[in-house]
Amino acid sequence: MFVRSVLSSYYRLLTGASLAFAVFALTGCNEKAAETADSGRPVLVATVHYEAETPERSFVGTIKPRIEADMGFRVAGKVAKRLVEVGQTVDVDQPLATLDEVDLKLQAEQAEAEFRAATGVLAQAAAAEQRAKDLKAKGWATDAALDSAKAAGDEARARLNRAERSVELTKNSLSYATLVADTRGVVTATMIEPGQVVAAGQASIRVARLGEKEAVVAIPETLLARARSGVATVTLWSDAKKTYAAKLREVAPQADPATRTYLAKFSLPDADEAVSLGMTATLTLADKATERVAKLPLSALYSQGGDPSLYIVDDKGDIALKPVKVKAYESNNVVISGGVDDGAKVVALGVQKLDPSQKVRVVSSLSF
Repeated sequence: MFVRSVLSSYYRLLTGASLAFAVFALTGCNEKAAETADSGRPVLVATVHYEAETPERSFVGTIKPRIEADMGFRVAGKVAKRLVEVGQTVDVDQPLATLDEVDLKLQAEQAEAEFRAATGVLAQAAAAEQRAKDLKAKGWATDAALDSAKAAGDEARARLNRAERSVELTKNSLSYATLVADTRGVVTATMIEPGQVVAAGQASIRVARLGEKEAVVAIPETLLARARSGVATVTLWSDAKKTYAAKLREVAPQADPATRTYLAKFSLPDADEAVSLGMTATLTLADKATERVAKLPLSALYSQGGDPSLYIVDDKGDIALKPVKVKAYESNNVVISGGVDDGAKVVALGVQKLDPSQKVRVVSSLSF
């Protein structure tokens, strides 16, 4: 009897514990269900992003100098020294290279000797002319003798004048033996070496001016009108955060036969020291008066007899219906031009089943 009583008490205790555990489990499930219900209706959202109605077009270009000249000696000769290297910055009148001056000095000395000889001849001719005039005045000389003396004097003066010009030319030639920079710039190429014999005018050193820089790009023929009338900006690959204003300066009159593109040069009036020659840049073309629009899924549009609207979702899960300006309809998208702010989150699916008073929960995807 005692054993039966103990077993009966144990079974009643076990049954009570089981019922309590079941009640606790059901209560927890109900709380989780209530929390799930209170968290709101799951919705997919799309972010509003306004951009130009006509898409911007970008092209890869190169930074080049507006003026780049091949400089050469104005006289022929043998190169004695090359005083600059590629990449070196040069100033006005800075020597770049020199020629051997031996022959040029000999020519200058020859011109000086001819000048001294012409000076002596002129002195003799002038004296003879004066004597002829004096004798003619006294009646002791004929007109023919006076004319001959005058002719000799004129010839001597002309010879002296020619000798003076020859001296000046040889001095200039001697000065041309030193090639100097005529502007401030940077050396981009050297085509001569010491010991090389060069002709007059032969390209020797290429110098690019530092004052004006431009971006050179290849533009397809379909965008030539936008290149001429649109807004152009340039960014460097080395610093994509900084933007430089660009202005079209020149377009090639003929397309490249291989690529069928036109070479366009855009000046950079605001270029600073960070814009170095040879850098790679991105040129962006945009229309001046292009309206900014945003594309959203067509399923996000809500309209029941009124103006087209969108459901805006805030960070707390509240939604609000806002009318929008529809620019155009596409096959799967709607193009809007205003009504909601840039960066706003709108419900993209199931807007017909929403009510402005209910809470929603933003999800990345819906599963059924």
